[in-house]
Amino acid sequence: MIKVTLIGKGNVSKHLQRAFLATKEVMLFQVLGSRKKELDTALKNKAIQNKINASDICIIAVSDHAIKSVSQSFTQFNTFLVHTSGSVSINDLPKSLNTGVFYPLQTFSKDRLVAFKTIPICIEAKEKKDTELLHKLARTISDEVHEISSEKRKALHLAAVLVNNFSNHLYQIGHDLCEDNQVPFELLKPLIKETALKMESLSPEEAQTGPAKRNDQNTINAHLKQLKDTNHKEIYRLLTLSIQNAYGKKL
Repeated sequence: MIKVTLIGKGNVSKHLQRAFLATKEVMLFQVLGSRKKELDTALKNKAIQNKINASDICIIAVSDHAIKSVSQSFTQFNTFLVHTSGSVSINDLPKSLNTGVFYPLQTFSKDRLVAFKTIPICIEAKEKKDTELLHKLARTISDEVHEISSEKRKALHLAAVLVNNFSNHLYQIGHDLCEDNQVPFELLKPLIKETALKMESLSPEEAQTGPAKRNDQNTINAHLKQLKDTNHKEIYRLLTLSIQNAYGKKL
C-alpha cells in the first residue's frame, strides 16, 4: 500500500484523487490546499504533520509558478516530495529533500472524466529507490510509465502545448467564425475527430492536406480576405507560411 499526500485542489489534483481512490494499492492520506495562509495553518496541525511524515510520497499538484514556494513549506518534513509539472525542473524542489517528478501528460478539465490507464506518466527522481517507488505508484493508475529527464520533459511539454493548447485555440477561432456566419460548429466535429485519428496510422507529415500544402494561392488569398480580425489574419498567414516552408513551397 502506497501512502500519498496531495497538495493542491485544482484540476490535476482532482483527477489524481479520483484515480488513486479507484485503486486498492494506494492510500490517499490527505489533500491539502496550497494557498499560503491555508497551507501554513494546516502544517501547524500535529495530525497533518504526522500524516506527511508517514506518507511514502507527497505530490505537489499546483500551478507551475507556485511549485517552488509551496515546496519550501515541506523542508521541515522527512518526506519524498514530487511535483506534477511538465515544464518545471526537478532542481526547483528543495535540495534538502528526496525529490522527483510525477507528470501525467494529458489535458485536464473540470468534471470531464479521463481514462487514466492510457495517460503517459513521465517520472524522474535522483535516487534509485525513489524512481522505483514512482514506477510502482504510476503503474497503479496507468499502463504508460516513462522515465524522462527534466530537459527532455520540457521539450515534451512544449510539444504538448503546440498540439493541444494551440490547436484548441484554433478550434475557438473556427468556432467564432462559424458563429459570426451562422454556421453550426458541430459540422466541423467529424473533421476534428478524423484529424486526431489519423495520428494512429500516419505521421503528421503524411496527414497534412489543405491549400497551403498544395500551394493554392487563390484559396489562400480568399481566406485572408474573409478574415476580419487582424490577429486571425496573422495566425493564418504564419501557419500557411510554415506549412509551405515545410513542403518546399513559397507564398
